Amino acid sequence: MNKQIIIDVVSDVVCPWCFIGRKRLEQALVLLPELDTAVQWRPFQLDPTIPPAGKDRKAYLKGKFGSQSRIDEIHDQLIKLGEEDGIEFDFDAIEVAPNTLDAHRLIQWASQAAPGTQDRLVGKLFSFYFEQGLNIGDHEVLVDAASASGMDGQIVASLLATDADRESVLQEIETAHRIGVQGVPCFIIDQKYAVMGAQPADVLADAIAQAAAGFEPGMAEDR
Repeated sequence: MNKQIIIDVVSDVVCPWCFIGRKRLEQALVLLPELDTAVQWRPFQLDPTIPPAGKDRKAYLKGKFGSQSRIDEIHDQLIKLGEEDGIEFDFDAIEVAPNTLDAHRLIQWASQAAPGTQDRLVGKLFSFYFEQGLNIGDHEVLVDAASASGMDGQIVASLLATDADRESVLQEIETAHRIGVQGVPCFIIDQKYAVMGAQPADVLADAIAQAAAGFEPGMAEDR
């Protein structure tokens, strides 16, 4: 019997490339119907210095990229790529650049819920932020995402009001940095291979298939 291949995706829910990466991973797994795979979402923060209340996104992007024309250029490229993968980016709707630590706590709790809940939640958070312009640093928005993904909204609300799992999420982010993750998305397949960036579905599928076949980097052929 084939063993299950675990795919750990290190990502941040305010990373548009991570949203594209999630869609492409879904497509890759459709190409591999014979494999038993499980996706686990791991935390990363593109900017942990953003305050809990968030920042004005337009001003934040101006500070980061310098000019509106550069921002428009990036957004136009992402909108075109998104259309290819069924994503309707609406960057104009986004008013707040949020701190994502609480979103990552919620994603971690979702990993303890029914199978598929965590991935469904991550998809919901991406959609809330990039397609609907909602502030995913806001606890009410996070509770809505949790409820829509099959979690108990009341329990989530009570947990968000505490510091529960804050340290463990920060430790996971630190671990990602320590193992060399500098950008996201990063797909870690079977705890052996890292695929960096929102690679095309066929590239991801090939890497997952090689992992399933037992390919070991640097392993002797006759072992």
